[in-house]
Amino acid sequence: MRLKLISQGVMGATFAMAASAACAQTSVTLYGVADTFFQYLNNGGAASVSQRSGGSTGSMFGLKGSEDLGNGYKANFVLENGYNINNGAGFADTTALFYRQAWVGVAHGDYGALTFGRQYQPSFRAVYPTDPFRANEVLSPLSAAVLATDRNTLSAQYAAGRTSNSILYVSPKMAGFQLNAMYGFAATVTQPVPATTGNILDISATYTGYGLFVGLAYMNEHSGTETVPGLPSALTLVGTQHYTAALAYRVGIVNLQANYSYASPKTPPAHSLAAALGTAHAYNVTEVGATIQATSFDAIQIAGIQRNIHGLDDETLGVELGYDHQISKRTSFYARAGYLKNHGQAKMSWPGISVTASNSSQTLAVLGISHLF
Repeated sequence: MRLKLISQGVMGATFAMAASAACAQTSVTLYGVADTFFQYLNNGGAASVSQRSGGSTGSMFGLKGSEDLGNGYKANFVLENGYNINNGAGFADTTALFYRQAWVGVAHGDYGALTFGRQYQPSFRAVYPTDPFRANEVLSPLSAAVLATDRNTLSAQYAAGRTSNSILYVSPKMAGFQLNAMYGFAATVTQPVPATTGNILDISATYTGYGLFVGLAYMNEHSGTETVPGLPSALTLVGTQHYTAALAYRVGIVNLQANYSYASPKTPPAHSLAAALGTAHAYNVTEVGATIQATSFDAIQIAGIQRNIHGLDDETLGVELGYDHQISKRTSFYARAGYLKNHGQAKMSWPGISVTASNSSQTLAVLGISHLF
């Protein structure tokens, strides 16, 4: 009898799910990018040629879905993986199945969206339209500046672009204005190095209209710890506040772009490793550039970058040029050429490239292909 009741219950649930699926308006989309490039690099005098992944748009695949809940409400979700197409490995963190995004929530056209999971930060949403290289995690000079790991800023946390264990509210656009507000709980990762980050508050406001984009953002990251190879113990990641201002203005075929960010870390605890090594200096990043839509198939990007560590003679200056040629709706070829010059103990370079010598320079040249599906 018990087995029969269980069987009837399973059948009933199956019929109920089928009926629900038939009545609700749902959609699920599989999408992704396959992107690879060949790279020439001169890193402080050492030249190399290699194949890498995700130089224009990060190689990824994902699922996104939406269900109409009635009365203007929708349930939405996104699951998005990052991978290296040149070797098939996971991108950045091989322990994360959906490194790029993993969230679910509810949205309404009049009230906005409330979502939960691993999501893009409001600060990222404010600066993304103002980087000519679209904050690409491999070849954008802005990403290089934000993710730099030189000694004097090791304890100052950076705006990673995404936050796990987060709650995000995105308002509807009102006369071009939009609000993004996020609260993230503490998170632990094992790659690229073992680290625990504290709770995070991130708020941004943007305006879009008349060819103009303006973004302002504030982020407050609570303290955490990080295991750095070569150090005798875990390093304190001090609480850090981030201030971001971003601007873009389109004039004909030219989109002028600029952004500025300032990271202000707290003073490390007395007698801590961070205090002894002096790894919690404030720094700022300034980028100025433009995107030129030369034809409907051709786009040119240019950006100049400066990263300055306060109180020290540590500075990085750089420039990067890009060219994209679209050969179909989903396939394009691209080229990049960049130069970075470090001063003092600054060790900034493009993500995935290590700098060991002080006062060194890096020269980069890239040819790649990107396909959307």
